[in-house]
Amino acid sequence: MEVSPLTQQARPSSFQPKIIGLYDDLFKQDDDDLAYSDAFWGEFFLLRPDKAGLEQRLDGLITDDLLHLQHETRQLFVRAVSQVKHGRAPSDENALDTLTVFLGIILTKRYTNPSADIITVLAGLDEVDAVFSEFANAIESIIRTGRSAEIRSKAIDVALSLTSGAYQTSLVSYFAHRDLFPALIKSIQDSDNPELVFKPFLLLGLLANYNKFEFRNPYRLRLEDFVNESAIQKIAQGIGFACSQSRHLYVAIQEDVAEGWTVGSTLAYIGLGVLAPSKGAAPAQPKADDIKEGFAVLPNPGAAVLLGVYDFTIANKVFCSNLVSCTSTSKMVEAPFCAFLSYTSYLVHHAYRSPRATIYGLLNFMILRIIIEDLALCKVLCDPETLVSVRLCRQRQPLLPATPKSRPAAAPILDILVDSINHNLRRHLDIPLYISCIGLIHRLLSYLSFTRTRLTYHWSLLWQTLLSFLRFLTTYAPSLTVQDPDLPLLINPFLTTLALAVTSGESFLPDPAAYDDLFYKLVEAGDYLSRFKKAFRMYLTHPSEPIGVTSNVPSTAPIDILIQVAAHYHDLVEAENGKGRMGNNMSPREVSKVIRQGYNTLSLPAMEGLDRWDRFREGDERGMLKRVARVAVEDTKKLLRAS
Repeated sequence: MEVSPLTQQARPSSFQPKIIGLYDDLFKQDDDDLAYSDAFWGEFFLLRPDKAGLEQRLDGLITDDLLHLQHETRQLFVRAVSQVKHGRAPSDENALDTLTVFLGIILTKRYTNPSADIITVLAGLDEVDAVFSEFANAIESIIRTGRSAEIRSKAIDVALSLTSGAYQTSLVSYFAHRDLFPALIKSIQDSDNPELVFKPFLLLGLLANYNKFEFRNPYRLRLEDFVNESAIQKIAQGIGFACSQSRHLYVAIQEDVAEGWTVGSTLAYIGLGVLAPSKGAAPAQPKADDIKEGFAVLPNPGAAVLLGVYDFTIANKVFCSNLVSCTSTSKMVEAPFCAFLSYTSYLVHHAYRSPRATIYGLLNFMILRIIIEDLALCKVLCDPETLVSVRLCRQRQPLLPATPKSRPAAAPILDILVDSINHNLRRHLDIPLYISCIGLIHRLLSYLSFTRTRLTYHWSLLWQTLLSFLRFLTTYAPSLTVQDPDLPLLINPFLTTLALAVTSGESFLPDPAAYDDLFYKLVEAGDYLSRFKKAFRMYLTHPSEPIGVTSNVPSTAPIDILIQVAAHYHDLVEAENGKGRMGNNMSPREVSKVIRQGYNTLSLPAMEGLDRWDRFREGDERGMLKRVARVAVEDTKKLLRAS
């Protein structure tokens, strides 16, 4: 008996989107090299892509599978490019979304011969130039003249997928050797939201770094000549927004409002009082293990944007000036440089937790070094009339002092450096991080001394930190001396920084008491100074000599100045004790009095070169910058997958 057409049929257990079926048809494992029809591709790109479904199917294919499916993968790539080129909605947008997922996964597979195999999968050796030129032209055209900000953003996603996925292959050269700079800048200028600056700026950073030590990168050359201040200010605001967002992720794991403060007062302190929460029950404190796990995965992949910040900073003084001086757009947001400093504080506070955190912390220190070495910008940082408020990390002991008042930017920078020294001490010391830290302190003190600028700062904390670091180095000298060939690059600038403070402190410290405190702490460290000299004798040089070169002319090394000063005051204190007036244990006030009186009899040798430092040269950091680029590329891949 025939079944009536009106008879109810059993419902399927689940409904599968039509596009998923097309994915399955396309990537089925068989030996037939089918040429899919125009109708198939027309339907394929009219349907909204299922990104999760496409990811799942591509993730399940190994490289041998992809090479076997090269006929299908080439058709998908060429047809998607054709849809983008013709610009008909919604097929072009769907094609862009498909390309972002497709390239983001295909290009990150582990191939035996990456460049050749990727070319095989996407175009074939005979067609690669034509196919990839058409692809690059289509994406560039959308970024330049796309009908909306949304479709331009999708095109940037595709370019990021190619750039990050094939960074070490020749395919990136199809974008790296063409001039996308004006299109990306236009995309930035057309954005009304600082959040929309992120992707085009990130792409600029990746393109500007591509093989820049091997050829004259056109994006780097563009950066050097770029003077459009309205675009630069939008970039600065976008950087500030990205840094604030990344900083918030640290605070979300562990709130670090200063004792005696409230969330509301802290928000008010940084100009965000309107965001203060209403009063209520105190939130539950997270567990120690949860905090540790949370910090271990930070910084978030958005830190990749710092690569572009570095490239703009090294190449463009107009950008540096705007980054430092750009004000906030409203009371609800931080000034860009304040947000950058705040994020740097959280990065280096936790730098020891992962190589990624350390690398990004070092990158930000490079950015600060370039800024500080510019005398005009350093003047702004130290200007007592130019005050800023920076939220600094206070998530682990010892805590930085709570400073609710605005200060010159040099003060929070010194706080960041002090905090970095205190929270990354390990037996296996991260020498490059500490070289950068001490170098920045030395440059700031050199500027203050040279210009006789008196900076209000809790100097006692700096002296305490530096001399505690000296004790640490002395204690662990046996393991350090065999650890790193760059140790002299830390030891000598460190001693030079201390000697500069001792010989020139009166020119930049705010009052005599601050200078007395430096000598007081030096006297306390007297025994360690002699032990330090004995432990690191092989590395010590005069500041006017190159590292590793010993002059035949006798000279006084910085360590000798420190030992001489400590011995001078030690003898005076012992003599005062011997008079029997004050007893055997002198109070700190009595010792300070002896120190002040001892200035009259203190004789320091003339010492040149204590305020000298070498200017930043990018070539010296080639290895480090290549590591940063690799980390930024991996983070960009994570960003694209997450979105």
